[in-house]
Amino acid sequence: MRLAIATFGALLFSGIGASAQSVSEFYKGKQVHVIVGYGAGGAYDIYARMIARHMTRHLPGAPATIVQNMPGAGSLRAANHLFNSAPKDGTAFGTFARNMPMMAVLGGNANVQFDPRRFTWLGSPSSMQDDAYLLFVRKDAKAKSLEDSRRAGGPEIVVGVTGEGASGNDIAHLIRDTIGLKFKLISGYPDGNALSIAVDRGEIEARFLGGSSVASAKPDWLLPDSPVRAVLQFARKTRHPSYPDAPTARELAQDDRALRLIELAEIPYTLARPYVAPPDIPAERAAALQKAFLDLLADPALLEEASKLKLDISPVGAKEAVEMLELMANAPADLKTELKKLGGGG
Repeated sequence: MRLAIATFGALLFSGIGASAQSVSEFYKGKQVHVIVGYGAGGAYDIYARMIARHMTRHLPGAPATIVQNMPGAGSLRAANHLFNSAPKDGTAFGTFARNMPMMAVLGGNANVQFDPRRFTWLGSPSSMQDDAYLLFVRKDAKAKSLEDSRRAGGPEIVVGVTGEGASGNDIAHLIRDTIGLKFKLISGYPDGNALSIAVDRGEIEARFLGGSSVASAKPDWLLPDSPVRAVLQFARKTRHPSYPDAPTARELAQDDRALRLIELAEIPYTLARPYVAPPDIPAERAAALQKAFLDLLADPALLEEASKLKLDISPVGAKEAVEMLELMANAPADLKTELKKLGGGG
C-alpha cells in the first residue's frame, strides 16, 4: 500500500513538474525547424535562412534553429505539412507562397489540406510597402511591349511558373483576364532560382519576381546591359519609384470589374512572406514564437544583414496577419467566385 501511494505521489509530482515547465526550459537544448516551401537559393529561402540565424537569440532557451527546404506544388506541400504533420509543440514553423491563404479561402482545390485561420500566425518580415511584384521579360521576347501583346493577334509572352497556387501562376491567369496580356505558361519549375536560370538561358521569356528579391538574388537583372526588363507592377497602388516606366496592373485594368478583381487579389501581398507555426501549439509557446518573430525583425544585427542582402523589412505581426485573412474571407462572394475561376488564388 505504501509503495502504491509513493508511486502515485511520484507520478503526480512528475505531472505537475511537466505542466509547470517554463517555455525556456522546454526549448533549452532543442532544435526548431524552419520549413521553407521552396528550394535553396530563392528569395523565400534567403529570408528564411536569415530569420533562422537570428531566431535562436530571441527564443527563450536559445534552441538551435535549422532550415529545412520542402519544395513541391508551388509550396502547397509545405503548407499541408505545417498544418497536418509538423510537431505542434512549438519546434516547427515555416513559410510558403503568399497566395496559399487565398487559395484556401476561395476553396475548391482538393489538394489544399489546411485552414489558414487555424494556423498559429507569426506574421511576415515584409508587407511590400516598399516593394513591388514585377513581371520581368527578356528584351528579345517576341512581344516588344505590353501593348504589342495586348493587341488582337499579338504574340504570347512565355512565362515560367512553379505550380498551382504559386504567386506567378495565379497572377499570370489574373493578368491575362483583367489586362488582356497573352501568356503561355510553362509550369513545373521547382523554385524561383530555377525560373531565373531558365530566363537567363532563354528557355522562357518571362517570370514574376518581387523587386527586393531581384536586388538580393538577381542583381544583374538591374544592370543597364541586363537581358531582361521590368514591364509591369503588381501589388502597387502607384508605381514604385525604382520602376517608373513599368505601369501598375490597376492602371491597365480593362474595366471596373477587372480593377476590383485586381484589388482583391492584391490583399495577400500585405503578407508578402507569410510565416506560420502549426495549429494548436500550447499558448505560452505560441506567444513566445510570435514575440521572438517580431523582436528579431527589429534586431539591429538582422536589419544590418537584411540591408546587405537588399531584403525589404517592413514587418507584419500575427494580429495584422489574421486581420488580412478575415478581409479575404469576407470579400464579396461574386468577386471570390470570379477570382477562383481565374486561378487568382489557386
